[in-house]
Amino acid sequence: MNSSASFHHSDAYRAWLGYRRIAPGERYNQYELYSSIVISEQDDRIHAAATELSRGIEGLLGQPAPLSDYRNGDACIALGTFGHSAAIDEVFQDEALAKIGPEGYVIRTNSTLRCIAIGASSSAGIVYGVFHLLRLLALGIDVEALDIAENPVNRLRMINQWDNMDGSVERGYAGRSIFFADNRITWDSERIRDYARLLASSGVNAISINNVNVHRVESKLVTTQFLPDVAKLADIFRLYGIRLFLSVNYASPLEVGGLSTADPLDTTVREWWRTQVAEVYAAIPDFGGLLVKADSENRPGPFTYGRDHADGSNMLAEALKPYGGVVIWRCFVYNCKQDWRDRKTDRARAAYDHFKPLDGKFMDNVILQVKNGPIDFQVREPVSPLFGAMEATNQMIEFQITQEYTGQQRHVCYLVPQWKEVLEFDTLIKGDGSSVKRVVDGSFHGNAHSGFAAVSNIGDDENWTGHLLAQANLYGYGRLAWNPELSAEAIAEEWIRLSFGGDEQLVHTIRDILMSSWGIYESYTAPLGIGFMVNPDHHYGPNVDGYEYSMWGTYHFADCHGIGVDRTKATGTGYTAQYAGANMEQYDSPANCPDELLLFFHHVPYTHRLQSGKTVIQSIYDTHFEGAERAEGLKASWELLEGKMDRELHRQVADRLAEQATHAREWRDQINTYFYRKSGIVDQAGRLIY
Repeated sequence: MNSSASFHHSDAYRAWLGYRRIAPGERYNQYELYSSIVISEQDDRIHAAATELSRGIEGLLGQPAPLSDYRNGDACIALGTFGHSAAIDEVFQDEALAKIGPEGYVIRTNSTLRCIAIGASSSAGIVYGVFHLLRLLALGIDVEALDIAENPVNRLRMINQWDNMDGSVERGYAGRSIFFADNRITWDSERIRDYARLLASSGVNAISINNVNVHRVESKLVTTQFLPDVAKLADIFRLYGIRLFLSVNYASPLEVGGLSTADPLDTTVREWWRTQVAEVYAAIPDFGGLLVKADSENRPGPFTYGRDHADGSNMLAEALKPYGGVVIWRCFVYNCKQDWRDRKTDRARAAYDHFKPLDGKFMDNVILQVKNGPIDFQVREPVSPLFGAMEATNQMIEFQITQEYTGQQRHVCYLVPQWKEVLEFDTLIKGDGSSVKRVVDGSFHGNAHSGFAAVSNIGDDENWTGHLLAQANLYGYGRLAWNPELSAEAIAEEWIRLSFGGDEQLVHTIRDILMSSWGIYESYTAPLGIGFMVNPDHHYGPNVDGYEYSMWGTYHFADCHGIGVDRTKATGTGYTAQYAGANMEQYDSPANCPDELLLFFHHVPYTHRLQSGKTVIQSIYDTHFEGAERAEGLKASWELLEGKMDRELHRQVADRLAEQATHAREWRDQINTYFYRKSGIVDQAGRLIY
């Protein structure tokens, strides 16, 4: 990994924390007035926040922002927690402060005192408040009358690294791990600290640093062999309000503990976990907890011993509970092998079928981590019916920032619109108003633990994410987890202005590229909810039968008669019955099912007419041609921005968009050729014959 100074200070590396110099004028003069920083508490996290504020102001104004003592009447920015800072207490004296939670903050301008004050009930709130103020300054907002009070909507806002200790990153498309190499923890402390800054600035408060597919060496991260170095990583993230978690292998008692079993009801196994957890908390007192993938994709789990997932997760929860830790238990579980002739077995059913009957059996410090869809982060899936279906169980949502099935950061695909669509989906569990966002923020069922998790998209590439525009997904995830009411368009524009500046042509062009990108990618790859038409080994590029008729499931059942999976209650797998009320009725009917999900829920003839009026086969043909044309248009739009940004930034994206346009044509040609031959509804020249 290149760790030279030039690398660590490039525009691509600084991402949205570039703090670009603002031009002389009214805003410059206004901000310059408040360029002195006052803190009065000896707290490492507040000092880190003050350092960030000083760095940001110096970048924006081109002059240092010194720390100074508070003197009434001297213009300043004051940072502090309520009741511990004279400057803060002088500005904040109203009852509204009681509404500020443990990570919330208030930013207020007091013109009489000539002070912008950032007050909070904890030092973590100061960190988030400082990043909010810096965002306002970088966007050129008037600060003379600020009065902002914010709390995060979601308690847990987590990043899952899928990093392996050999330095590889599973489903990573931006280089090697920044945490591990050669089966040890590596130390580019500046880079790790900068990653913590990026995460905190967008609102993230938790990170699991290793892959959920835990190998033998990673199992040792919870042992004294690696805990001293893990604790050093926790120290870095703690400065920015981020708690560290670890993924663990369910079979660790066997693999590293020397036991003969991992049965969750075995007393020696439970004692082994209690001992390991005690060692972790001795090294990291604020350790967040454990993330577990079990009984999935050949990972070990409680099924091996005839136990259920409540048994398995409660064993770990019992060990963590005395320390305030939580178990995050992934619901990506399916233990079925499907013969291609079997049209009743359905991987989409698995999470609901396994977990719904266990509602109420989990300890109160267990959180079920549910993927946004029932399959596996496809470009289009219905929302998982498990959301809201377990009234007595903590749930959080899992997204995938890394673009495993959406172009692998070689194609631009802004995912915030997809996530917004999922969060706004009304489950109808208790009638209207039962949205997914209310389930995962804990307000719907009154859960003690809840929130967001997402698979990270970063590596050691210079720009963190491989494709420069993929930074928008990392930034957007944190902002959405903090406040799901933010619009995808507003988040995109915010990121663009912070990352590239305020040139209006540039802002509008990149915003249009981002906002159209998900639909474009879907149209030239897998429209109508079909999914999984990719190469099975690396998930990149068209392979129509890559997963079809495989042991892992069947996803389109295309033959000469039709296409799609029958998941209806009467004749199919019965998956539609997992939804409530009108959702079940809509999905169960091919006449009423939304076009974009038709083939996910129904097997229909190629001549079936969509709600749009087109036949399925005509829609497949048209959307792939339109998608390829629109991908070519993205490349043309970006070319117009040459000269409006750093040359290397422009070139990097231009190269990726050129590859995307070429690849979109490959998708178009392979998909259309396959389905027209399969359907038999073309003449010898390849023209439709109806």
